[in-house]
Amino acid sequence: MADINTALFTEQQILINDSARRLAAEVIAPTAAARDRASAWPRDELKVLGELGFLGMLVPEAYGGSGSGLLEFCLAQHQFASVDAGLATIVHVHNFVAATIAAHGTEAQKQRYLPAMASGESIGAFLLSEPHAGSDTAALRATGVRDGDHYVLNGAKQFISNGSEAGVGIAFVLTDKAAGKKGASTILVDPQQPGYVVTRIEEKLGQHTAHTAQIALENYRAPVGDLLGAEGQGYRTVMSSLSDGRIGIAFIAAGAARAALEAAIAYASEREAYGAPINQLQGVAFDLADMSTRVETAFQYCLHAARLADAGIDCAREAAMAKMYASDIAEAVCSDALQIHGGYGYLTDFPVERYLRDVRVTRIYEGTSHIQKLIISRSLA
Repeated sequence: MADINTALFTEQQILINDSARRLAAEVIAPTAAARDRASAWPRDELKVLGELGFLGMLVPEAYGGSGSGLLEFCLAQHQFASVDAGLATIVHVHNFVAATIAAHGTEAQKQRYLPAMASGESIGAFLLSEPHAGSDTAALRATGVRDGDHYVLNGAKQFISNGSEAGVGIAFVLTDKAAGKKGASTILVDPQQPGYVVTRIEEKLGQHTAHTAQIALENYRAPVGDLLGAEGQGYRTVMSSLSDGRIGIAFIAAGAARAALEAAIAYASEREAYGAPINQLQGVAFDLADMSTRVETAFQYCLHAARLADAGIDCAREAAMAKMYASDIAEAVCSDALQIHGGYGYLTDFPVERYLRDVRVTRIYEGTSHIQKLIISRSLA
């Protein structure tokens, strides 16, 4: 995968990018196609990522993490997504669960959960979406009813990344039904405890290695000490990292798109037609030029959004723009890369069909492209 321009990055950012690139090439890529075919959870690969600190990038150093900035994390994710967008999704969700605990947890909660998350011993999951709600996170039905020293949680959660493999989850529930979204709270849950039920692992178009589950909370009893943040502040807790999360997904989309572009360039330089490599045909050459421009534009805007976030500047609009544009062009570029491969692109022998399947969901999760357009349009008033 193409290197970054080192003149534009700090020494630490360059080190992380280069380390992630080597790890992607040497550890993740060799098993990616087989794991996709088997829908296999990348247990061994995650173990290596944990040992090297990539599962604790957004965890403060005091709790065993590296305390990296968002851009450093996203540069690593860009590399991981170039070989396996599903694995990058696992790492994305896990790190943002850890970051949410770090930002809103009590000292006891941080001591209890973050060291194991930073090492990869415990994987994180958000129990946010529900079957009826989709993008409308405020249309919450799951409940957490106070019963003495516990909250009793009941409800169904849908599209939960890492939900079947998690060691800790953050459940978004109503603790005051009469207050609507102002009555929502976030509560830490232990998937090993009674009442946390994996009802289904979804069969999906792509990202097969990133398991997505339906979860039922059935009279799950959470001690009051597992309340994350203040009661009734759950919506604010969930929304607090939304822009950062969308920027992270944008980098995943951009990474997959860059991989597809590079595969198309390599194929077009080797495949011959009419006595010459097909990259000498104007139609193919112009397609590659268009693809390259879109990929580079997406990457540069992702960098801009991440730098704003790291500077503490409100960047909800820029995050929405980055996610919408990067995910939209990623699907188009991956499709074009498949087309350049001709019939071979449709075969699983070549990776471009997997890139296309894996990248499609980036236009859906962490807010659909229409949600991003809504955010952007409201910023124009």
